[in-house]
Amino acid sequence: MLEDRCDLLCLDLPRAEALRHARLDPEVADELAGSAKALGDPTRLTLAVALRDGEELCVCDLSWVAERSENLVSHHVRALRTAGLVRSRREGKMVMYALTDRGRALLDVVLEGRVKV
Repeated sequence: MLEDRCDLLCLDLPRAEALRHARLDPEVADELAGSAKALGDPTRLTLAVALRDGEELCVCDLSWVAERSENLVSHHVRALRTAGLVRSRREGKMVMYALTDRGRALLDVVLEGRVKV
């Protein structure tokens, strides 16, 4: 069985040090990981695709499309909004949701290589 680590210390110090100084800031990494994690749930991914295709939808529409309860959809849309992937606006008594540019870009990467979903 292949081990996942080296058998001897073979550190390329100049290269490793340069990469260490250029690494992603931990706060940025945490924020980006949260965004990626938001699309890691099948229901949230389904909702994001519906928002991509439908442009702007309310929870009622999203609930119908995803075949999930409005309470569950509301919970998932809130998670997408918290991750910065979805924005909302009030229209009378309705709240309309749409993907942000960041949400659309991340969704495109996740769906890359797939036949039209």
